[in-house]
Amino acid sequence: MRSTTVSGYTRLAKVHKFSVAGIAAVGVAAAAFTAVPAVAADAGSASVKPVAWSAQSFGETQDAVLAQLEAEAATLAKAEAKAAVKAGADAAAKAKADAEKERAAKEAASRSTDRKPVKAAPAPAKPAKPAAPAAKPAAPAKKAYADNLDGWINEALDIMKAKGIPGTYAGIKKNVMRESTGNPRAMNNWDSNAAAGIPSKGLLQIIDPTFKAFHVEGTSWDPFDPVANIVASCNYAAGKYGSMDNVNSAY
Repeated sequence: MRSTTVSGYTRLAKVHKFSVAGIAAVGVAAAAFTAVPAVAADAGSASVKPVAWSAQSFGETQDAVLAQLEAEAATLAKAEAKAAVKAGADAAAKAKADAEKERAAKEAASRSTDRKPVKAAPAPAKPAKPAAPAAKPAAPAKKAYADNLDGWINEALDIMKAKGIPGTYAGIKKNVMRESTGNPRAMNNWDSNAAAGIPSKGLLQIIDPTFKAFHVEGTSWDPFDPVANIVASCNYAAGKYGSMDNVNSAY
């Protein structure tokens, strides 16, 4: 701290005032020692070293100390300011990094949401399968017939019954035995029908035109087939005689 001049007068700073006061005190002390020379002389061996301080030298010394303090204070202030600037810069950098990190996290979350696969719509429920129709009752097992005259007559009677053609086992067998003696391949080559080129054939000796006219559906078209021959002959006899049972001779 330095002295200042105001309106022609030199104004001392506080330190200078202290220095001058100190110098004055030293001067008073020196005067006091001078005022009692007898004490010093009486002491004999005591030697008083003269005071070498002056106001000027004291002031210069204080100026140097103050200058050093000011320099140290300035250095400290600069260091503190530099540290404050660095701290501010570090805080700003950290805040920026935190903001950037938060932004990146939000972008990543947004991308993750955008890229989530869209769930496929559930497949429409398949319509329930209609209930399977009730199984048809099994057809009754086909009746087995013996491959002989007895079997042929019984099979013919079942067909005749289904078709509404009258006749009995006894009436059919009686006429079969008279006409062919039970031979399904029998054929008349000597009567008038044979002479006309239409010989009688089969168990009941029926000619082709009559067989075709009275053929029953579901049977063979072969006049030598024993069952077809019986059924067609009985169908013819039913129309002409009422039933094969009523036939007792050539018909």
